[in-house]
Amino acid sequence: MSQQLPATIPANLFESSADTIAETARELSALGWTPATSSNFSMRMGADHAAITISGRDKGRLGRDDIMLVDMQGNAVGSAARPSAETALHTQLYRRWPHVHAVLHTHSRTQSVASRLYADAGVIRLHGWELQKAISGHATHDSVLEIPVFPNTQQMPELVARIDKWLDTGKPLHAYLIDGHGIYTWGHDMAEARRHLEALEFLLACELDLKILRAS
Repeated sequence: MSQQLPATIPANLFESSADTIAETARELSALGWTPATSSNFSMRMGADHAAITISGRDKGRLGRDDIMLVDMQGNAVGSAARPSAETALHTQLYRRWPHVHAVLHTHSRTQSVASRLYADAGVIRLHGWELQKAISGHATHDSVLEIPVFPNTQQMPELVARIDKWLDTGKPLHAYLIDGHGIYTWGHDMAEARRHLEALEFLLACELDLKILRAS
């Protein structure tokens, strides 16, 4: 294994997490949600580190060697590889929420279209859908689930600041879209993060279908 780990990270923990990330990425790629090497995935490695996908790798062909370690400032640890360009968005979530242990970012067609359609409003408000209950903290279809849509930029500090601003107002945040880009979801483990991603993919598709049907 080319990854050199600090003494605080057991090799078996990193390897297990890398395998989980790679397997999840391959499955999401098979769904068509990670086109053209897009998307990035990570898992927390204790208080100070995270395992994350190396930039530019085909997400349908990931293996253990396509995952690297970063610190909570997004710096590579023990590797000359380059982490995802959006690593700062992952580490931001890990720093703010110790309970978060997995972050998923995908670029499905549904997510990308929804992000453009609702960019001007800045938020998608989901209400009345039974599958909202798949999102942790939502126990009824009658709740309102807000998914903000943040403006896209290549400057990660700008995106981090916008997300911090949303959170600092006290608003709940269960996921977010980036305009013309894709979605970020997370969870206390990979299974929860994936459940959130799959539920929101379905809910966004339903909202887009309603838009079409109401316009016809």
